[in-house]
Amino acid sequence: MSLKLVLAGGGTTGHLSPLVATAQALTAMGDVDITCVGTAKGLETSVVPAAGLELVRISADPLPRRLTFDLVKLPFRMAASMRQAGAVIDEAGASVVVGFGGYVSLPVYLAAWRRRLPIVMHEQNALPGLANKVMARRAAAVLVTFPGTPLPGARCVGLPVRTGVAALSGGGRAAAQPDARAAFGLQRGGPVLLVSGGSQGARSINNAVTGARDALLGAGVSILHVWGSANFPAGSAVIEGSQGARYVPVAYIEDMAQAYAAADLMVARAGAATVAETAIVGLPCLFVPFPHGNGEQVRNAEPLVRAGAAELIMDADLSAGALSAAVTRLLGDAGHLAEMATAAQSVMQGGAAQKVAEIVWSLAGGKP
Repeated sequence: MSLKLVLAGGGTTGHLSPLVATAQALTAMGDVDITCVGTAKGLETSVVPAAGLELVRISADPLPRRLTFDLVKLPFRMAASMRQAGAVIDEAGASVVVGFGGYVSLPVYLAAWRRRLPIVMHEQNALPGLANKVMARRAAAVLVTFPGTPLPGARCVGLPVRTGVAALSGGGRAAAQPDARAAFGLQRGGPVLLVSGGSQGARSINNAVTGARDALLGAGVSILHVWGSANFPAGSAVIEGSQGARYVPVAYIEDMAQAYAAADLMVARAGAATVAETAIVGLPCLFVPFPHGNGEQVRNAEPLVRAGAAELIMDADLSAGALSAAVTRLLGDAGHLAEMATAAQSVMQGGAAQKVAEIVWSLAGGKP
């Protein structure tokens, strides 16, 4: 008899990448029947089906953080979301519910709790999201990416990453680099900078890279620039630089493992998925934390910065000149880049997807 599970999460790549990675690990362990729950608005509508997983959409809304009329309507909306989530759980015949955060997770957690089903939650960020904070004390297992994440009963397991990312650990990134660069039309030799502001893009990073582009190309640095689908400018084209360098703009990359393999250095926001994945594959980073919210991205990056595996530029200090200077300094010192890569892999160990999958199997009553 197959193990029947419901996995909930959505909104951004940060919630969806560990969901897909855990689903891959569960499938590899034995006979499982997985139903994923998301909304009709987030990236899950494309990412989850692309991974070969079933997605059921429910209505779910963010929890209001201020006293507004939306707060008055919250109990009615949450009740409706819980009913939908409960119907999915019942239809799936789930024995365990696994959540990865995002506002879709809360009604799924509540519906599972009412049915007295074990709840496994995984928190990606160093500072937890609201859904996981609300339900942590009711979960059978609370798993986190970073040590010291303030959730009761938290156990640090790292971040589940997809098999393609995990394969780049150790010496895998160097071995995959020639084919990855060819796939993006990048030079085989010479330094390559990967730039991404996350699944939604980041205007300040995009602007700084655009301003620094000519100087970097003139220095022989190729740039793989992931703009974000909402920000991709019309008419963007490949630009040739000196020494074979190229500027390659793209709206979105489905397989970030290939992009990691192509690069020598990355400029990015410090979302949990980016921090953990680049550390696992040993890709040195220049992080520009998102300047709003609760400061979680600074906290996410701190372990790598302390270890010498990454550097920070605060968003307020980001400019074309500052970015160009930092990138050329780092890419100009191959020995230091190698030290950063080694330090990164010492901070973030792989194998989290397998650990999460084993915990889920155990709570379901046994092993495959």
